[in-house]
Amino acid sequence: MVPLKRRKVANSGSLNAGTHNSAATQPTKFPQVVLFLLERKMGASRRAFLSQLGRRKGFQVEELFSENVTHVICESNTAQEARMWLEAQGAGQAGRHLLDVSWYTESMRDGHPVEILDRHKLQEFAVNDSEVTPFSVPSYACQRRSTLKNHNAVLTDSLSLLAENAELSDEDGRGVAFRRAAAVLKALPSAVTKMSQLKGLPCLGEHSLRVIKDILENGASSEVESTKESERFKALKVLTGIFGVGSKTADRWIREGIHNLQQLRDSGQTLNRAQQAGLEHYDDIKQPVSLAEAEAIRGIVGRAVASVSPEAQIVLTGGFRRGKLTGHDVDFLITHPEEGSEVGLMPKLVSWLESQGLLLYQKTTRNSYLEGSEGPGRPPSNIDRFERCLSIFKLSAGQTGRGVQSEETAASPSAAERRWRAVRVDLVVSPISQFAFALLGWTGSKLFERELRRWAGHEKGMSLSSHALYDNKQGRYIRASSEEEIFAHLGLEFIPPTERNA
Repeated sequence: MVPLKRRKVANSGSLNAGTHNSAATQPTKFPQVVLFLLERKMGASRRAFLSQLGRRKGFQVEELFSENVTHVICESNTAQEARMWLEAQGAGQAGRHLLDVSWYTESMRDGHPVEILDRHKLQEFAVNDSEVTPFSVPSYACQRRSTLKNHNAVLTDSLSLLAENAELSDEDGRGVAFRRAAAVLKALPSAVTKMSQLKGLPCLGEHSLRVIKDILENGASSEVESTKESERFKALKVLTGIFGVGSKTADRWIREGIHNLQQLRDSGQTLNRAQQAGLEHYDDIKQPVSLAEAEAIRGIVGRAVASVSPEAQIVLTGGFRRGKLTGHDVDFLITHPEEGSEVGLMPKLVSWLESQGLLLYQKTTRNSYLEGSEGPGRPPSNIDRFERCLSIFKLSAGQTGRGVQSEETAASPSAAERRWRAVRVDLVVSPISQFAFALLGWTGSKLFERELRRWAGHEKGMSLSSHALYDNKQGRYIRASSEEEIFAHLGLEFIPPTERNA
């Protein structure tokens, strides 16, 4: 007599034979890995969803259990339960991995079978949610150390995408909520596997928790997937990817029927200088800037600064200062050790760069910051008011030791002969008295800086900007000559740049 569990599998196989046959015809990227998802405790609908997801990613996911299976994927099963199931099929564990579904979802996220760690292996005995120790982190991102190592990338990437969609739709409040939730998950010491681990964590609102739950249970969020496929989101991403185009302009163009670059070119829209340059160099600017390219530009700007003001100092800021290997642009902070000697430096610097044919576009704005007896005047936004030059550099391929790799190069034979690429570069000049604040502000991350300002205001009664720290209670400015001093004034433990990736 066939055991009951084997009869169920056989029946299931006959009902799904068509599915199995069609799946088998799909190309597989990893022929040495044959997966089988155990329906017990997982449920039929979730198993079907995860199986389909795996096949789309190029994994071989078997509908029926066979001797070829190398990885048995389980959910909420103990190792003992999985072995008993295998024995009921007349098979053993030898040569097979018994894995928790977390290994499967992480492999889906990375697009290849990830390394099998101890946490992926089935436990001998079930763990109740009441026995799971919840994570604990401080409320403010500026109190947390966030390195580039992220144990919850599949969750944070999804929340960040929803944040980006909210920001592009002019819903900054929702965007900040998603960003804060993602920042909490980035700071966790290990991967989230159960919702009970999140109990009591700050900044995780109902919406963010729904998205997290969906991913943990189904391997993906239906809201995130639908947002990715949204024509409006795709159009906003393309149009705001043009240097000089914000979400309001992009929204207006979309309402006028413009959804891509060609439609914009054909529309006859009047573009300002920045937008014209952004459209012309779109492919290059959308391509990530490597650390090698950033260092090459630092050498160029360093020579330029030395030629116009030998004692001036230059610092590479932004994501590269936080340890990132790529970025969207390159930011430099420039100062002079003698207060006031930085005045007039920017026009000379820009003139030198233009004389060398290095600037494809530039727009310089003057310093508009003034200290007042009642504290700094409040700008309409958190953007600082330093003298700055927003530019597009012409970077020679020979200066970085690599060729031009943009989409434009691949698409156009004439572009392939071009031995340079366009790179976004921001130059900022700060007086030495404000340099520590400018360095802190221009290092980021954006959320880390937002949280620093929020901490200063809510917890200390102070106003922090990239220019100064003002004590609203005492009615006075608090000076600082280093980032460490600023953290000390705020009553915070100093966090180095490489741990500010909130």
